[in-house]
Amino acid sequence: MKPKSSWKRALRNTAAGYLFLLPTILLVGTFLFLPVFSSLYLSFHKVNLLGGVSYKFIGFDNFTRMAHDERAWIALKNTASFVLLVVPAQTVLALALASILNAKLKFKNMFRVVFFMPTVTSSAVLTLIFMWIYNSNGLLNEILGKLGLPTYNWLGDPAVALKGIMMMNVWSTAPFFMVVFLAALQDIPDALHESAMLEGAGWWRRFFSITLPLLKPATFFTVIMGIIGTFQLFDQSYIFSAGSGGPNNSTLTVALLIYQYAFKNLDMGYASALAVMLAVVIMLVTLIQRKLFSEEKLN
Repeated sequence: MKPKSSWKRALRNTAAGYLFLLPTILLVGTFLFLPVFSSLYLSFHKVNLLGGVSYKFIGFDNFTRMAHDERAWIALKNTASFVLLVVPAQTVLALALASILNAKLKFKNMFRVVFFMPTVTSSAVLTLIFMWIYNSNGLLNEILGKLGLPTYNWLGDPAVALKGIMMMNVWSTAPFFMVVFLAALQDIPDALHESAMLEGAGWWRRFFSITLPLLKPATFFTVIMGIIGTFQLFDQSYIFSAGSGGPNNSTLTVALLIYQYAFKNLDMGYASALAVMLAVVIMLVTLIQRKLFSEEKLN
């Protein structure tokens, strides 16, 4: 049995440890757990914000309401399309850029800075720049016209508006994941490639037989983070459509719809239910992805 002084010392050390953790616990509790539990609570209530705040318990009515909300289905469809197209595109582009930077090139450090610039630039600023590029008389249509290709009304045509945001998002997010792939590529031992070269394997054979299998952990991280980020698309869609989700709801996402119900319609209960639904969808997709990239497959 430990002496009494040892127990006191251990207790003091434990108390000191929790004291150092207290600021982090307060921050996480205030800005993470409290909003989560508040949203879950509000999703089962009808909230009245006019003439004094009041709450009326309505059970699952807010969730059943989603099944009959046409705009909710449109937002979910737009968000799903965004995820399915942007995540693979940004992953492939990030891997391509990382492979280029991993090669023995002159001015490699300068290229790293240039490629990474979109990531450190404000999303709002990038969106405004791309709105200028997408203008009917903007840079993109001018280039397409000179190449003899059809031009589009990127800001006003429902058929291409969301695709414009997709291209912008891929261009601005791929550099971040490029850094992840670049770190993973630099961890691959050169001896593996040298041995394969001695066996007569070409670049493509080495890439698909050695590089890609060893990049599975980095690919898993990239895809998971990409899915979570694209499901939460808000700022670019908001600025692009001035908060309306237009034209004709073509850029309406679930996150933007939550904002509209919460802060325009003041329907906090239904907005919270939509937020809970979005969180559940993200969690399910993440779990499925984790199942596909199991520990055995990653190793």
